[in-house]
Amino acid sequence: MRSILFAALLVFNGAATAAPTILVYGDSLSSAYGIPQSAGWVALLGERLKQRNSNYTVANASISGETSAGGAARIGKALAASKPAIVIVQLGANDGLRGLPVEQMKANLAAIVQASKREGARVVLVGMQLPPNYGVKYVNEFRAAFGNVARDERVAFVPFLLEGLDKREQFQADALHPAAGAQPILLENVWRKLGGMVVLPPK
Repeated sequence: MRSILFAALLVFNGAATAAPTILVYGDSLSSAYGIPQSAGWVALLGERLKQRNSNYTVANASISGETSAGGAARIGKALAASKPAIVIVQLGANDGLRGLPVEQMKANLAAIVQASKREGARVVLVGMQLPPNYGVKYVNEFRAAFGNVARDERVAFVPFLLEGLDKREQFQADALHPAAGAQPILLENVWRKLGGMVVLPPK
């Protein structure tokens, strides 16, 4: 009996001291598409947390080409696998590029946020914008959708992941994906909201 109780205590203590996880749940903009993994903003986030002696770890479940519908379909497994304390939701760009219905995207993003909250995770929703050639009405509705979801679900909101990227050399040859040199800017855009949520240990 004593050995059983001792084993149970070991398991309990291990769970209690496990490092909390930040799950980044996005598409190619977060999966380091076209650049070394170590240069992507998610990897840079992990390095920043280490430098600041944070006990958080980062899990990247981003998939290039992912839509909000794909994200909504797999969020349960992603949450079960990482058991995150914080989820950064960065999806929707591919919905916009494909001209998918905005209301459908909003419903998918809300489902991802709600699933994360049910598991006890705090959420940062990252917004996206489209170039004007997609039509003023669609562009405006698309941009507003992210803020509306964040407001309705009462979660932290980053208005635009690519804020501050206004030079051609900041993008790869496809003119869509940020180059390695631009990744620190993406990190700063996310950090403005995430930084205040990350509890750092006393020095």
